[in-house]
Amino acid sequence: MIRELLESLAAERRDREQLQNRLDALLQRVYGPRSEKRPPGPTLFDNMALTGDLLESTIIEASSEVESEAARKKHKQGHGRRKLPADLPRQRVEHDLSEAEKRCPCCQTPRVPIGEEISERLDYTPAVLKVIEHVRPKYICRKCAGAIVVTPLPPEPIAKGLAAPGLLAHVMVSKFADHLPLYRQEKIFARSGLELPRSTLCGWLADCAELLRPLYAWMIQVVLESKVIHTDDTPVRQLHPDGPVTGRVWVYWGDGAHPYTVYDATSSRKRDGPQTFLRSFQGYLQADAFGGYDGIYARGVTEVACWAHARRKFVEAESTDARRASEAIARIRMLYEIEERAREMSPAERAALREREAKPALESLQRWLDSLAVDVLPKSPFGQAINYVRNQWEALNVYVSDGDLAIDNNVAERALRGTALGRKNWLFFGSETGGHTAAILMSFIATCQRHELNPWEYLKDVLTRMPACPKNELATLLPDVWAKTKPIVAASTQHE
Repeated sequence: MIRELLESLAAERRDREQLQNRLDALLQRVYGPRSEKRPPGPTLFDNMALTGDLLESTIIEASSEVESEAARKKHKQGHGRRKLPADLPRQRVEHDLSEAEKRCPCCQTPRVPIGEEISERLDYTPAVLKVIEHVRPKYICRKCAGAIVVTPLPPEPIAKGLAAPGLLAHVMVSKFADHLPLYRQEKIFARSGLELPRSTLCGWLADCAELLRPLYAWMIQVVLESKVIHTDDTPVRQLHPDGPVTGRVWVYWGDGAHPYTVYDATSSRKRDGPQTFLRSFQGYLQADAFGGYDGIYARGVTEVACWAHARRKFVEAESTDARRASEAIARIRMLYEIEERAREMSPAERAALREREAKPALESLQRWLDSLAVDVLPKSPFGQAINYVRNQWEALNVYVSDGDLAIDNNVAERALRGTALGRKNWLFFGSETGGHTAAILMSFIATCQRHELNPWEYLKDVLTRMPACPKNELATLLPDVWAKTKPIVAASTQHE
């Protein structure tokens, strides 16, 4: 009887700890900071005895981080006002002395100028809307009064539309780069004296997406030729006649030889989304452990798992098993320290370094996790973290074999930050078609940001040229190719 009571109490205590852990994780997600950074060095492990190579590596790592931090402080820029960019337009305002002040108070001789002092103040002028009048003379024959002839209008982004390319590009950048919902843009335009309903702005976005669709399809084709693709997804609410549904935005990040970031939108998280998009892809796919990718791996695509996801499991387990979870985080941290040193290496050198240093560390980590797995409760947070890593172990080790692979999938997660931030402002997609429109336009915005291009400059020029661009010249409008032909515009950070 006593044994049964003790076992019952132990089970209740475990359940209570699991519930407390879930509550802590929920509160952290809602109210706490999202950063998973940990302080450097052995201070991370409160009263934890590290032995052997783990202790030595941790101490070396801590000292190197202290040295790097000192170096960063040494080279840190000083305080004070920075010089304003030289390419900003400047307006000269002279403040001269009066004629009486120009005379010397001693001898009344006029003073002569010997130089000047210049003080700069930064001012702002709100955006100005302007009307471009396309004037086309009409001609007729006076003798026979035949047909009237007039020069045809040049091709436009929206046939017979009100908006010129600059305004269309501004609406796109405002929504998908600056995350301004259309109703806010409507109010901003109203302050400039122009009534532009949000329904009109929405229609413009849809028309621009349709115009850019062939170029978007070209970007997808190039991304699918990548050796490595990073992918991830995030939920977005989508309006539906039967009620709101939770749609998904998927990002596909091409490798360095295919440098485009493209998005896709689906009405759910079903596996047919990525399977349809990646149906012709053959290479390495780096993603989380979502089961929807299993069909893709089954046809020959190589799975590459993410160590950032694995580490996150141990971070979540710290509240219930701080000592062992902290040691797991420390061991993973050693893998990232190796990657830090390999960042500037060539792929071959990086692969050799990983083989020499990361592989033994991974083998040590595997033995340590295997030894703990027999004693840890499988349903405890720490047990779930161990099971996650062990189930993904083969995929988590793939990055060691190739220097072109990354240790984690953070580039894809960063590429979805804009969507997550915009979602807090515009809240939802109005329809499935609206999701596809957003995916197309976000692809061009994100790719411009990836190449450090001004998206407004790029989109204004592409929307101007796209209606008359032959299919065989379509590739010249891809962001990276466009930047090479427009070096001055690409380097600019100003709107007209």
